Amino acid sequence: MRINLTKKDIINSIYMQIGFSKNVLENLLEDFLSILIEELILNKKVKISKFGTFVLRHKKSRIGRNPLTLKKTIITERNVILFKPSKELKNYINNNE
Repeated sequence: MRINLTKKDIINSIYMQIGFSKNVLENLLEDFLSILIEELILNKKVKISKFGTFVLRHKKSRIGRNPLTLKKTIITERNVILFKPSKELKNYINNNE
């Protein structure tokens, strides 16, 4: 079973279905991803209809512990991206197993 889906895989799949130039498809995918990232940084939330919602959330620093050594370390503050799938996506996945 394959674990990773690469940009090249997506481009090849669209190429086989539509037949556009691979260079055009690569530029289109890169533009889509850059727009998604920019909007996420600016608005903290991006909703793609019938797919899901990406949310940028800030996590404060905290004390963590290594479960093997029990050594305490500080986990730095950072931004994380959360994804919540839409009802349509959940229904599609559950009905097509």
